[in-house]
Amino acid sequence: MTAFDPQSPHVLLSCAEMAQADRLTIESGTPGEVLMEAAGRAVAEEALAHHGARQALVLAGPGNNGGDGWVAARHLAEAGVEVRVAALVSGDALHGDAAVMAKRYDGPVVPFAPDALEGADLVIDAVFGAGLSRPVEGAAAEMLRAASAHRAFGVAVDIPSGIAGDDGQVHGEAFKADLTVTFFRRKPGHLLVPGRFYCGPVVVRDIGIPASVLATVAPRTFENAAPLWRDEWPALDPAGHKYSRGHALVIGGRPPTLGASRLVARAALRTGAGLATLATPRDAYAIQATALTEVMVAPFADDAGLEAILADPRRNAIAIGPGSGVDETTRRQVAAVLATKRAVVLDADALTAFAGEPDRLFGSIDGPLVMTPHGGEFARLFGAPGSGDKLAATRGAAARAGAVIVHKGPDTVIAAPDGLAVIEAAAPPHLATAGAGDVLTGILAGCLAQGMPVLSAAAAAVRLHGAAASRFGRGMIAGDLIEALPEVLREIEGA
Repeated sequence: MTAFDPQSPHVLLSCAEMAQADRLTIESGTPGEVLMEAAGRAVAEEALAHHGARQALVLAGPGNNGGDGWVAARHLAEAGVEVRVAALVSGDALHGDAAVMAKRYDGPVVPFAPDALEGADLVIDAVFGAGLSRPVEGAAAEMLRAASAHRAFGVAVDIPSGIAGDDGQVHGEAFKADLTVTFFRRKPGHLLVPGRFYCGPVVVRDIGIPASVLATVAPRTFENAAPLWRDEWPALDPAGHKYSRGHALVIGGRPPTLGASRLVARAALRTGAGLATLATPRDAYAIQATALTEVMVAPFADDAGLEAILADPRRNAIAIGPGSGVDETTRRQVAAVLATKRAVVLDADALTAFAGEPDRLFGSIDGPLVMTPHGGEFARLFGAPGSGDKLAATRGAAARAGAVIVHKGPDTVIAAPDGLAVIEAAAPPHLATAGAGDVLTGILAGCLAQGMPVLSAAAAAVRLHGAAASRFGRGMIAGDLIEALPEVLREIEGA
């Protein structure tokens, strides 16, 4: 499997792409009823595997999601569970496969009202599917609110009702599930915030859609995982030397902010770069040189001094921003770095310095570049994401800038100018600490120094960063991430 293969199990499908996959499967000879039967049976099986139910209430909506619910109800009843279905619409109002499945269920049907929850220790949410685009209101909102508060174990069919499958946004009211059972592939809304917090664990079940349809669907979104970039991970050459492993150059450390640039340089070296140099203003040289051992320190007094440092072509990956300062000096330094056309990471001050004139930055880009903004920095350069759609906003930003964008957060989105995107949802909350972003910049610089392509390097760095943080709990500080990297690297290389 090649990197970012559209048939990868780590592909994420938009609602339109999933509908296309369904349609292609049906057109190839698999009836829709067969797919719905498999989906509903999978929901019942997973519900029973995770929770030993005695009384189940299935909330069935008006579409195919509700059809899956009718199937699940029948299979739960056949397994000996006492089942009731609360239907949002009457059977006469159903169409297609959902109408067929409702007729196959011969158990009790009760009014769609919170009173139906009484006695249930399992609730199956099959009200609305992932393609919901309007707010959940009225009786549906009241029922979802009551079902979320009920003490029963909650299972969502495909995605919790009220959560948009494409962007994870809440439309009015949403079901809070303990488990979500989805089919064929996950959707972005399973990973993006806030939708991810409503899903609980997400189980993906095969319902008979062949992976071959993805060659036609051609999805462009992936969940971050080592198999996406493992083949591009830099192997160690037994005959290699330190320069063959790359030389990361970090520019920053203007007083009084000195520690950030040190974190970047140390992380780059720890990730595997053969050498790392911290280029720092001359008045900070003594402090930086005293604080660092393996990292070389190169002082410069002015623009000409920095140009001399940049003239060494062996310094093949450059990171700038942490501890740089937000002013014209940083803007000039960024321009000089971009003019080298080497692999570059821009973070922190190197982004904020262009808040008032982003096109000045974008017009200077002429080489492999990764920007790593958090939400505030992203908004300063590109504006706030419209309608909360972080995936679409990050894709648009990457296309506008002509660079890979790592839009950081609990649901970090990585996007390339050509539209490929990766979502990372495994990072722990311990990363919300000073300096953690600087370490990510250094890991990324280390990956680039070793020759990884920019999108793969960004995805790998984000995954390594989160994996390192997972080694710690409360009390983790940024330096701990650097010390955890060797263990994480051993796991990656042993996979």
